[in-house]
Amino acid sequence: MDAEWDAHPQQAAAPADGPIIRRPLQEEVAVRLRDLITQGLIPAGARLNEVALCAQLGVSRTPLREAVRVLAGEGLVELVPARGAVVRRLTRKDVADSLVVLKSLEMLAGRLACSEGSAAGIAAIEALHHGMMQCYKAQDRLAYFKLNQSIHTGIVALPGNATLIWAHEAIQSRMKHIRFIGNAGPEKWADAVAEHEEMIRSLKARDGEALAHILGKHLDNTYERVKELI
Repeated sequence: MDAEWDAHPQQAAAPADGPIIRRPLQEEVAVRLRDLITQGLIPAGARLNEVALCAQLGVSRTPLREAVRVLAGEGLVELVPARGAVVRRLTRKDVADSLVVLKSLEMLAGRLACSEGSAAGIAAIEALHHGMMQCYKAQDRLAYFKLNQSIHTGIVALPGNATLIWAHEAIQSRMKHIRFIGNAGPEKWADAVAEHEEMIRSLKARDGEALAHILGKHLDNTYERVKELI
């Protein structure tokens, strides 16, 4: 029997609670849904309950359905005939295959970022890193994760290679929950933070080989951190 996500009382403290008031509405709904999926509050394989979500977010079905289409385009959910929108379930092989491709893309991006990235672009990534470290000190996992992902995306964007950006985003977007749970537990999280510290040092030094190496190591370690949780 298919699982179906509903708004149960134990989920009332989730960050996605409360009415949505900002515009454009469908984009804000997409942010809320993305956060719920990223944190595993709507689990893999669950159907999205439109009635419950509309009530929780204080929106009608139209912006909710538009948001779901956005997430389907990102690969976070699947639109399944006779079932509706279902959170995509990744197997261990799916994760391993995705991470090996991300590793190649990010290692290439690291080399190019150091040789072609602007000083302003590197400074912007360093600022994101400082913000991420503040979230780490506050133990705010979701805010930390969003800045973490912005750093990876920023490094990939530094060379200005549109094809590289597109290929990376196509995989990165569907891996949000997997990369989020890589920080589960203080030891795993601390290890990931140490790797990010090394990334920033290499980027600031424009040492492309060092940055490529730590990015590759980081993604190898991501798989090791999550494989038993899949």
